[in-house]
Amino acid sequence: MNRNVRWLAIGGVVRAGGMTLVAPYLVLYLRNVLHVGYAEIGLLSALTGILPLVVVPFAGLVTDRIGRRRVFLVCLAAEAASVLLVAAAMYARSLPALLAAVTAVYTVGTIAGPAIAAYVADFAEGSERTLAYTYTRIGWNVGFTLGVLGGGVLIGPLGFPAVGFLAGGILLGSTALLVVALEPSPYDRARQAARDLPIESRPRRPTVRESARVLARDRIFLAFCAAAAVSWLTVGQWGAVFPLYANSVLHLPYAVIGVGLAINGVLVVFTQSPITRAGLGHRHTSLFVLGIGFYAVGFLLFGGIAALRIALVAGFFLAIVVLTTGENLGSIPMTTLPSNLAPPEEIGAYNAAFFATTGVGQLLAPVLGGAVLALGLNAAVTWGILVVPSVPAMIWLAGYIAPRLPPAANRA
Repeated sequence: MNRNVRWLAIGGVVRAGGMTLVAPYLVLYLRNVLHVGYAEIGLLSALTGILPLVVVPFAGLVTDRIGRRRVFLVCLAAEAASVLLVAAAMYARSLPALLAAVTAVYTVGTIAGPAIAAYVADFAEGSERTLAYTYTRIGWNVGFTLGVLGGGVLIGPLGFPAVGFLAGGILLGSTALLVVALEPSPYDRARQAARDLPIESRPRRPTVRESARVLARDRIFLAFCAAAAVSWLTVGQWGAVFPLYANSVLHLPYAVIGVGLAINGVLVVFTQSPITRAGLGHRHTSLFVLGIGFYAVGFLLFGGIAALRIALVAGFFLAIVVLTTGENLGSIPMTTLPSNLAPPEEIGAYNAAFFATTGVGQLLAPVLGGAVLALGLNAAVTWGILVVPSVPAMIWLAGYIAPRLPPAANRA
């Protein structure tokens, strides 16, 4: 594995550790400290996702024109500063300031996403690219494990603001590490070499309009993006509604939720690589359908156990094991297929388009989840409703998109 990919994974450990000290618990802060209702939490979560959704299509275009490394390092520094503002807003108990700071965190993180994906893609191709994304994902989840466990343990005695300030400091350290360790990618070096040439000798780059036209004509890629967006109405419940339901409806304490989320991170660390290697040679779309199916089974299992009110902690942990399997399977196509389908000079734009369309699903998922929770239905019915969008997404991926993708690009 290229040394820069290894360093990016190591930096991801520190970054994820800092970010997840507080980010997974933001909805619990809204509920337990500011006493915001379920439906309102869903709407506020969606509100913080509007600006990231608007800017992410331009993030890919910027990445392809300014350079991968420069874009994401600037964004990671801004992300660290924004997390410190989140902590300050929590200390002041100001909902408007908190929403503004969280929006900033998500926005700069969203801009960094296509640049990081393109940076990794520049160093690997084919199955090696699939493994490279797996390597960086494992690094992220090592940090995620430490972060969510630390947050679950520390928020109780220290409070949300103190843990938020700690998270911001850790993020500043991870960004400094990456500034020192990471080299420009081959694409970045080629761009720099082209700038050193006389103007008349520089290779022509596609205009923004031409890049947009390439994307608009790639209907199968856009159909894949749309299917992923629909699936996110179910998959996205994992990030906010699942821990919110566990804490505020089932009354599981922060520490138990932190341990559960840490189990998710540990499972990714130890099972993502074997699952990825087992998936090599298979269709990305098949892996995606299987991953969505595991999410649906995990949520239905959780809803059934919650409805029976028996062995809630054990049921919570069991659901996390099933959901993590779905996450491991789904992450393979979601991280790799957009780069595989893109022309080399449009990798950033394709990843940004994928992030933008799936971002619609991410935006609507907490709205749907919050609205369903506010109905106060039986747990099995609640989670049965929330898995409904997964069904058309799986049918669409398997029946329409898979047969139309280039076989080489669709092979993990």
